[in-house]
Amino acid sequence: MPRLLSRLAFSTALAASIGAAHAQPQVTVQDAWVRATVPQQKATGAFMRLKAGQDTRLVSVSTPVAPIAEVHEMKMVDNVMKMRAVQGLDLPAGKGVDLQPGGYHVMLMDLPAPVRAGDVVPLTLVFEGKDGRRETVQVQAQARGMTNAAAAAGAAGAATPAGGTAAGHGDHGDHGAHKH
Repeated sequence: MPRLLSRLAFSTALAASIGAAHAQPQVTVQDAWVRATVPQQKATGAFMRLKAGQDTRLVSVSTPVAPIAEVHEMKMVDNVMKMRAVQGLDLPAGKGVDLQPGGYHVMLMDLPAPVRAGDVVPLTLVFEGKDGRRETVQVQAQARGMTNAAAAAGAAGAATPAGGTAAGHGDHGDHGAHKH
């Protein structure tokens, strides 16, 4: 009887771990960075490359350095560059999605203090799979100044699910300068 209970407990634990592994979108984050700000600037952008093992969606972003963090899209409309918040960002299975200047990015707004080159900006990204289950990824994005943002664009950053860390870098213009 004890052997049967032991096997039953093992089978239950194995099934639970397999179910949990398949339930998570398993998103990876690379090259995360944030644009450093100048005095009095109240907004900046965060950029990175996202890749999901299965269809999923970036549904929220937060950070302790800004009270407002949103996913934004920039695009040309009638020869005018416009920026707007989006409710989420789809990540097709196996395909990289770049958050970069001039495209999709994370806006950090109402900054209470400047973000200086070399600062590490913690970001919490929440992803949702098609099954409604959520995965949280913690990212540590390094701030890049205007002069080294382009040169360091190839610098590697990484992220890990819930509780892990990542290195990255940054640059995004003042939020007030963009049309929505």
